[in-house]
Amino acid sequence: MTNIPNLFDLKRQMLRPRRTFLRLQRHALRLLSRLKVSENTFMTTIAVVIGLLSGLGNYAFQRLIEFFNWLVVIQGGRLLGLDSAGLWEGRLLAILFPMVGGLLMIPFWIYFKKDLQFGFSRFLAQVNLGGGKVPLRTILTRGMASAITIGTGGSAGQEGPIAQIGGAIGSQTGQFFGMSGDRLKTMLACGVSGGVAATFNAPIAGVFFAHEIVLLSTFEMSSFTSIVIASGMSTVVSRALLGNAPAFAIPDYIVQSPWDMLLYAGLGVIVGCLAAAFIKLHFRIKDAFTALRLPMLSKPVLGGMLVGIIGVGFPQVFGNGYEFIESVLHGEGIWLVLVGLVLIKALATSITIGSGLPGGLFAPSLFIGAVIGGTFGHGARALFPHLASSPGTYALIGMGAFLSAATHAPMTAIFLLFEITSSYHVIVPIMITCVIGTTISRQFNKESLETEDLARAGIDLRAGKEQNIMKSLTVRDAMTATVESIPEGMTLRQFTEYLSTTKSTNFPLVNSDGELTGILSVQDFMGVVFEQELMDIVVVKELATLEVTTVLEDDNLDQAMQKIGYRNIEQLPVVDDLTGKRLVGIISRRDMISAYNRALMARSLEERQHDYV
Repeated sequence: MTNIPNLFDLKRQMLRPRRTFLRLQRHALRLLSRLKVSENTFMTTIAVVIGLLSGLGNYAFQRLIEFFNWLVVIQGGRLLGLDSAGLWEGRLLAILFPMVGGLLMIPFWIYFKKDLQFGFSRFLAQVNLGGGKVPLRTILTRGMASAITIGTGGSAGQEGPIAQIGGAIGSQTGQFFGMSGDRLKTMLACGVSGGVAATFNAPIAGVFFAHEIVLLSTFEMSSFTSIVIASGMSTVVSRALLGNAPAFAIPDYIVQSPWDMLLYAGLGVIVGCLAAAFIKLHFRIKDAFTALRLPMLSKPVLGGMLVGIIGVGFPQVFGNGYEFIESVLHGEGIWLVLVGLVLIKALATSITIGSGLPGGLFAPSLFIGAVIGGTFGHGARALFPHLASSPGTYALIGMGAFLSAATHAPMTAIFLLFEITSSYHVIVPIMITCVIGTTISRQFNKESLETEDLARAGIDLRAGKEQNIMKSLTVRDAMTATVESIPEGMTLRQFTEYLSTTKSTNFPLVNSDGELTGILSVQDFMGVVFEQELMDIVVVKELATLEVTTVLEDDNLDQAMQKIGYRNIEQLPVVDDLTGKRLVGIISRRDMISAYNRALMARSLEERQHDYV
């Protein structure tokens, strides 16, 4: 009994931050009400605030990556004596650094498993299906975990994590001011665009990233204005803190010949095919790690070790690879090494993400695209020395085209290249390669790198919350297992007597093995009910509909609802998955609606529990 007061004190302490939050929220809303601020002014002001915060978030995230790189790689290298070690000895010892990153990830997997398990795809689901409510802890979990991965040499990028950090900032700011629905999603998109814009020093690319990849929507002026403001303000903050240099230092872009456009079209074909192959490779490796019968906490360590082993021969795969990308953009690199890096970087990235080390796929896509373009450029220059541009030029175009083909986001890639080159001449080549590459990639893979996980779970972000809830429920979840079926050999007289004991109007017919053979409605029976001479001669199967629309137990409710809609009927017989004939239940439109409402309520309660966590 003496411990009870301590428990109450502990609960009060846990609730204190929430009460403080609610008190500040009430004061802020009361102040806005007194000032009588218009909606446009209010949205603009909040967009400015989110832009400032996301710019600061990007600065903090980059410094965090540098800190873990200093702590593990630089300090660890000094402890291991890498300064005095030989080249290959030093590379062998470097295997340890990504493994240390895997070890540092263990506490995150223990305490924040749900936040790290699904990565950017889950973030997209939270945005488009969860009402734009992203937990505050995302800033910590994604920021720290991704900084560890990148800082210790994991083959991943910082753009996906900073998009989630910025999105969480925008979501929490919107929730603080009591926003919900589309307005909250707009605030979240403001944070996303701000984070990406600050990372690349490219405000327009940040705007298109938020719309094209995160919101998956067309441009609406009400949201577009706020997102542009947040993106611009975040870029201002980034330039003030980190300087006005672009993400990549690149040479001037020069068009060698109009015939060069044919070569860019060929590059687009190659990029599209390789992007589709990368998507398949990535998820095969991810599936392989999932299938490994190892403790979950050991998989990031194993992934770090494998990436370290790859890095012994190809140290370029470590981290986000920005420095090597710059060298390729300047035309450097032996073509044979570049060819090898196309596969090696794809492999290292898939191992990193697949093993559970969090990070983004944006930078690896830029890396692979630049290497593909550089390799293509060396070949084109050898074959057509008077027509082809420099290898660095093709590397630049390949970088944007591969990003477009892998993420299915051509506008983001086009404007990113435009902003980092500050050249109008790059627009036509990048448009050609992006469109061709993305079209080919979509022919092989309907989903992109970021949405394939969701598609596997039966989630279509463009379908909306309602349809996805229906897809997540099976017929087994909603059907009635008790079915009023009748034997197919029952006579009309027996059926007449049976009708007086039931309220049903539709009756599935079954044979001696319990297999569905037809369905009889009262309307089918009414035509002969007064033909007394037929009552003992005719059996119900002769009046029944023998071609019956059925559903399987494992079909989802969206499929079942479509079948009901096509035939304009109220009930569907449910047959077993094994034979597709044995009757196991029946499902009605009302059953489906009830199951949907229960699932919607459960999901809403779950979202509410995580609103302020």
